[in-house]
Amino acid sequence: MTTATRPCRVSVVIKALNEEANIAAAIETCLVALRDVGGEVILADSCSTDGTVREASRYPVRIVQLARQSDRSCGAGPQLGYQHSQGEYVYIMDGDMKMVPGFLEQALTFLAQHPEIAGVGGRVVELNQESLEYRERGERERRLESHRAPGQVDRLDGGGLYRRRAIEEAGYFSDRNLHSYEEFDLAVRLRALGWKLWRLPADAVTHYGHDTPPYQLLARRWKSRYACGLGELARGALGQPQMKLVLRGVRELRLYVGVLAWWLVLATVPFWPLPAADRIALLLLLAAAPFALMAWRKRSLARALYSVTSWCVQAGGLVRGFFTPRQPPRALIPSLVLQEPNTAARPNHELHS
Repeated sequence: MTTATRPCRVSVVIKALNEEANIAAAIETCLVALRDVGGEVILADSCSTDGTVREASRYPVRIVQLARQSDRSCGAGPQLGYQHSQGEYVYIMDGDMKMVPGFLEQALTFLAQHPEIAGVGGRVVELNQESLEYRERGERERRLESHRAPGQVDRLDGGGLYRRRAIEEAGYFSDRNLHSYEEFDLAVRLRALGWKLWRLPADAVTHYGHDTPPYQLLARRWKSRYACGLGELARGALGQPQMKLVLRGVRELRLYVGVLAWWLVLATVPFWPLPAADRIALLLLLAAAPFALMAWRKRSLARALYSVTSWCVQAGGLVRGFFTPRQPPRALIPSLVLQEPNTAARPNHELHS
């Protein structure tokens, strides 16, 4: 861990994997945002294979990288950046985001006025409204995800500004074992200690996201273990003070357990003591029921097929993640420091506000 040589107010950690096309804009907006509050930018790179590090090296930022590609996960990136941060406050964001000017000042003022608040977020402005994945997410946020609204919330999905003191009380910033749900995990660990979280009615970052076709995205989430995050979260919370908060706060856990029960029923129908024709008819009826229900609910067969397929991928990931062995989340992640701010090459263009 880097030892601070002078006070640092805000550390902005940008976690990235193969963000060559976006990382320059992310860094530039962070440097602009820090002009009035003071601080540092840290790129936490998860062994990118494109030009992410090369692009970032043109800016006065600290660049750190996982020493082992096998440590790559959504939880490892933020923790890697935190290990090398110096700030009294730590902001976490993705490499395909842009920070909105003025948000850090508002967040810092709010934290100064409310010492019981561990972290503050703002609105994540989604710019990609075309893909099926993001349309489904937007509808879900409007109907179910109250933590996106301003006020006290149970998590800060999409990034936020946290007090280092609160993070140290919680033991670590981000669980390296998690391939998703890392921000929710931090939230429940903080809340279990009595800390609160808040979302301000202000834009914090813009996010374009991916253009991956929906079913290809599901396949990628299985391959990358992103779909395993909920199972990994549940495994890590077993026997911990935050377990009740996990069970209460993750509504989709009940849905995926229901999908597993559906699979179990389908697997047992062929053995039920019924005539063969009845068993076949019942099996087909039960298999089609979720698709028919979602088609009626969403008024779209395509959206219904995607929803149920996504549930099945997530339910499989729940089981896979729960039974995956864990590494100690408090242990330092092996890493490399590729660049310090004072050794960066000077950009050949001005930063844009």
